[in-house]
Amino acid sequence: MKNNFLNKLLIVAAVFFTSSCNKDFLTETLTTARTTDFFLTDAGIQQLSVGTQYQVFNVPLNGEWIYCATQYGTDEYHIGGDPSNSPWNNYDATYGPTVVASGSNTALSNYQWDALFTGVGDANLLIANATKSTSTSTAIKNTALGEGYFLRAFNYFRLVSQYGGVPLQLTPINTVKTEFTRATAKEVYAQVIADFTKAASLLPTTGSPTRISQDAANHFLAKALLSRASEINSSWNGDTKAADLAAIAPLCDAIIAKHPLTSNFGDLWKFTAQNSANESLPELILSAQFTNDVNTLQNTGSTQHLYFVSRYDVQDQMARDLTGDRPFSRLATTYYDYRIYDMVNDSRFWKSFRTKSALNAAKPVSPNVQGDLGIMFVINQPGDTRFSLTKISKSTAGTNLVKDTRGTGRDIPTTYVAYPNGKTTDGALYSDPTTVGQGFPSMSKHIDGSRNALNDVQGHRDFILARAAETYLIAAEAKIRLAQAGTGSYADALPYINAVRERAKFASGEKRDGYWDGGNTLLSASLQSPGVGNSFYAGNSYYESNNIATATTAAASSLAITNVATLPAQDEFVISTLGLSSTYDRMLALVLNERSRELTGEYVRWEDLARTKTLVSRVKAFNAEGAANIKDFHVLRPIPQNFLDGIQASGLSLTSTQKQAMQNPGY
Repeated sequence: MKNNFLNKLLIVAAVFFTSSCNKDFLTETLTTARTTDFFLTDAGIQQLSVGTQYQVFNVPLNGEWIYCATQYGTDEYHIGGDPSNSPWNNYDATYGPTVVASGSNTALSNYQWDALFTGVGDANLLIANATKSTSTSTAIKNTALGEGYFLRAFNYFRLVSQYGGVPLQLTPINTVKTEFTRATAKEVYAQVIADFTKAASLLPTTGSPTRISQDAANHFLAKALLSRASEINSSWNGDTKAADLAAIAPLCDAIIAKHPLTSNFGDLWKFTAQNSANESLPELILSAQFTNDVNTLQNTGSTQHLYFVSRYDVQDQMARDLTGDRPFSRLATTYYDYRIYDMVNDSRFWKSFRTKSALNAAKPVSPNVQGDLGIMFVINQPGDTRFSLTKISKSTAGTNLVKDTRGTGRDIPTTYVAYPNGKTTDGALYSDPTTVGQGFPSMSKHIDGSRNALNDVQGHRDFILARAAETYLIAAEAKIRLAQAGTGSYADALPYINAVRERAKFASGEKRDGYWDGGNTLLSASLQSPGVGNSFYAGNSYYESNNIATATTAAASSLAITNVATLPAQDEFVISTLGLSSTYDRMLALVLNERSRELTGEYVRWEDLARTKTLVSRVKAFNAEGAANIKDFHVLRPIPQNFLDGIQASGLSLTSTQKQAMQNPGY
């Protein structure tokens, strides 16, 4: 210790002596200084583009506002076991220009607004610098400019879809600006469509899904045209509607030709490791890219894997582990999810939701052992009398447990049943007698077991932003709308819908109760808690739910629809529940149901229902908490109060009357 201290003194003395003898000792020449002129170079605009894409695609996925704005308060999902963001689902007094926070996890009303306008600002900076760039490479300059137009349109498309008309800011802001006015929704859509069109003309034809390509621009262009032609804009879209609808199918057909559907729907979600094959399938058009490099993540990895997972860890003989994910339990499935699939022939439910978990606690209760079936969700249909209770466990049924008839034959510690004791009404799973709100199968599209620690929230798997299955359904809806307008027939939509449906059926040779999700990507067994096993279970409850005794690997029956007058039973159930009768309303319901079956949990649902003005009817029919409170005006979000409080008009803060005039109706 003493010698070490002496060494330090000698070093200090040497430095002092040197500096005393050399007056230039502290003279520094900074050779790496950069000004904003750097953004005018090839390297500068490319780095600016990467940073803008990171802000627009990645940053929103590290937090809770994005699922609040896109998945809550719909027919697909409702409140799970943690109500931190219940205002966004319930449409009650806590939801409005100011969201009433119940804790630090609550997404406030301004979070989405601020993030999207930050993205707009970054995109404007990219466009301005790419336009003025001194680059000698036309390819580099055009690509950066195309990316800038795409990113600005991407943000404004979300803004107009959520809020209607918003301020249009198309140049970088270099000084403090406090005065803003709302453009009309018509003006914002015009800008979005112009920007996506410019982007498509500038972007490269390759690069999907890791880079923004011409196909990505055209996919979102088609989507924006469809949105502008939708019911929410019917008061003003008469002069653009026909041309918009006519343009959609050609755009979609060109994309579809280059992005064939993956043969097995489950392969889209078969995440096996960072950069595994499922992240580069030809069907994918654009994805937000994530990595397990902690230096790159900088605490902004995707957290979306946390929110759809039920509390498996609080059930009998279960423990939290990496393969089960960290269960924040925000979004629970609704009974709509259990009624819209052909559960026998359509594989998508069984490949999108986890219905079995392995017993994994450190001390199993004999005769059970780790790896046994620990939790099973039986997603049966109304009238099934096989099960007496909605939750069958030691605490509810004593020793009368359900047996694992397709596995060990031993008792299953916890079994949940959608329709127990012959029930024909929905909702049994909403009242878990021991853990309220926890009884639901986890939506598995984002589950990530490749994290670095049990409580780590930073996910590593890419997040799909656009894929060709949605492109098919955009084209299908355009055909339905054209038929309503007298151009073509409703049957013109069926080839697009059937392509997606036929891909979804179980293939010949396929094991129908086979299952995979991204939880089964454990980097090392040493990362698990001592003694705890894996809760991932390589199977689903297909046979138990459908009451099928004999396993089969035969091809499923066709899911193709051949007659618009006779739709599948699952669609007729929804149509009947909603009281629809016209051919147009029935076909629109079909395509919205198909979007659910294909795209559930992919962050498009709220905007689909809002733009078609079906949000209110579907929430009332299928969302347990939102039904009582939702009103017609909820098809637009409230303008955040802190924005209205912070801006000015003619140098003065807005009056209450001015704020109300700038606010969306009803708030």
